[in-house]
Amino acid sequence: MDLKIIEELLETVRNRKQSPKEGSYTNSLFNKGENGLVKKLGEENAELIKAFLVENDERMVSEVADYLYHIIVALEYRGVPFEDVLSILRQRHS
Repeated sequence: MDLKIIEELLETVRNRKQSPKEGSYTNSLFNKGENGLVKKLGEENAELIKAFLVENDERMVSEVADYLYHIIVALEYRGVPFEDVLSILRQRHS
C-alpha cells in the first residue's frame, strides 16, 4: 500500500499554512477560521454519511478522501500533527 500521497498532502497543507498561496483552496479554509472549519467538517461528514447510505462505492470513496483532507486541514489549523493520529492508531492496534 502506497501511503506516500498522505505525506505529500501533509507537506502541501503545511506549506500553505506557512507560505499562503493566493487562490489556494487550503488557504481559503484556513482563512475561514475555527467556526468555518467546523462548518466545513460538518458538511463533509454529512456528505460522507449520505454516500455511505445511498450512493455507490465510488462516491463513498470520493467522500472519504474529501473528509480526510478536511480533517488534515483542521488538525494543521490547530497545530496538531497528523502523526499524532497515526500514533494513537498504532497504540490501539497493539
